Amino acid sequence: MNSDPVQINSNDGNSVTEQVAQTNLQDAASPNPENNVTATENPVLDNQTQAQMAQQIESLKAQLEDRNNQSIRIAADFENYRKRTIKEKEDLEQQVKRNTINELLPIVDNFERARAHIKTQTEGELTIHKSYQSVYKQLVDSLKRLGVSPMRPEGQEFDPNLHEAVMREPTDEVPEGTVLEELVRGYYLGDRVLRHAMVKVAAAKEDTPPEEENQSSPASI
Repeated sequence: MNSDPVQINSNDGNSVTEQVAQTNLQDAASPNPENNVTATENPVLDNQTQAQMAQQIESLKAQLEDRNNQSIRIAADFENYRKRTIKEKEDLEQQVKRNTINELLPIVDNFERARAHIKTQTEGELTIHKSYQSVYKQLVDSLKRLGVSPMRPEGQEFDPNLHEAVMREPTDEVPEGTVLEELVRGYYLGDRVLRHAMVKVAAAKEDTPPEEENQSSPASI
């Protein structure tokens, strides 16, 4: 039995090639359901992500604003505390200074009484007088440097915020309520009263009633 070789027609090979190419083109052109699902779901995921990010941003903004408000309140509280502490310290220092000076004022009063009443007669007495007066002057100068200044109420109208009336003297030479004399000196510490001045104040002079006539005449029977 003779076996003849198979002959392949070149035209048939070209036809097969063309059929395969057409099939690939049809597959590429045909819609893929999986690709459609992915393309459809991506916009939805993007919108959800954007919404979540926007919500997170708003939450962070609210937290930041709350932290800023807390910081502002803490800074304000600290500033108020600092001012209050400074004022309390100044008030305490001022009060200590007032108390200390008030303890020294009676010594100044005694020096002034001694200067007003002691009359030196001998050279030795004059020397002693000058020595303690120099101490008095030194004390007064020290008080001035601390801001202490004396009141000068004579001739002024009585002011209960500055003066303490311990005597009243009827007179018609000055208006009623005028300070006639300072009995105990008053002092300022800066612009505040350190000690009230004890003063004598003018009072209205009462008219002397006329004497009744015939007070000693016997009664008629």
